[in-house]
Amino acid sequence: MKGFSLCNLIIFIMENKIFIGIDVSKATLDVYIHNIEFHFIVTNNNKGFVKIIQTIWEKLPNDKRKVFFCFEDTGKYSLHLAIFLASENIPFTMASSLDIKRSMGLVRGKSDQKDAKMIALYAWRKRDELMPSILPPATIIQIKHLLSLRDKLVKHRRAYQNGIKDIKDFFNDGDTSLFIETQKRLIVQINKEIAGIEAKIESILSDDTQLKENYKLIKSVPGVGKIVAYYLIAYTHNFTKFNDARKFACYCGIAPFEYRSGTSIKGRTKLNPMANKMIKALLNMAAMSGIQNYTEYKTYYEKRTEKGYNKMSTLNIIRNKIVFRVFAVIKRKTEYVDVYKFAA
Repeated sequence: MKGFSLCNLIIFIMENKIFIGIDVSKATLDVYIHNIEFHFIVTNNNKGFVKIIQTIWEKLPNDKRKVFFCFEDTGKYSLHLAIFLASENIPFTMASSLDIKRSMGLVRGKSDQKDAKMIALYAWRKRDELMPSILPPATIIQIKHLLSLRDKLVKHRRAYQNGIKDIKDFFNDGDTSLFIETQKRLIVQINKEIAGIEAKIESILSDDTQLKENYKLIKSVPGVGKIVAYYLIAYTHNFTKFNDARKFACYCGIAPFEYRSGTSIKGRTKLNPMANKMIKALLNMAAMSGIQNYTEYKTYYEKRTEKGYNKMSTLNIIRNKIVFRVFAVIKRKTEYVDVYKFAA
């Protein structure tokens, strides 16, 4: 191995791996071993996970340390498989379904077996690029689940609020009191449940020193409220998943990219639609709140739009300012200082 760079060493190791693709569904897992072109199906539970390992050891008794799993990140359906593999110290990667699909080129037809084979082939082709996934701490997983539940409740609350508005707009008063009062009671109950979820998240953050510190730091950035802070901590895995603000901005869909071809075709710089839409929407609300409540953002927005610049592009710049400042305070380990407060 003398003279090998770290990159060459990783490639050497991955070249000798046994690549196994898994197509994850709610009830079953389709497993495909690329190196021997073998397919089998197991249940998506602990019994099925053990069966996967037993089958692989039977087929490849001399390659126990060479296996490398690849499957799509499908949320709760793939989480238990990932936890099992991590507990067994078996390397795996949870890949983007869009990345897998686009890497395969033109594909005709679809089946779970074909998808498992395609995932295994994807892992083999990208063996010099793929890195083993690292699961976030249990606290981050718990916060993500709580945020998912909160999001569902918020959608239900909005539906009831819209329902009341529609009833008032289209029906006479007296005929609809039962419908309105019922939905009002449901909204009150949902508000209590949402408050309970937020209290649980606050409790988790308070009980973990690192989470508590980072939560305090990012809330010091103008425009960042508690909900935005929850999502930033959860989806950056407490700022360990992304190395810098630019990468996270790309993930959120707020990083602009140029579009150019040759010397004659040059499109305007624009955002890519591939994004975490929830965090993008939250950052948009944070930027709009910043324009209304913080002098610096408001002054910047007004000056730039007065010069004729697009309002949405200006708002996006403020979204990026928020993200970059959040990453800056995390890196420095000091709270944000709003110098506009001290301006004469």
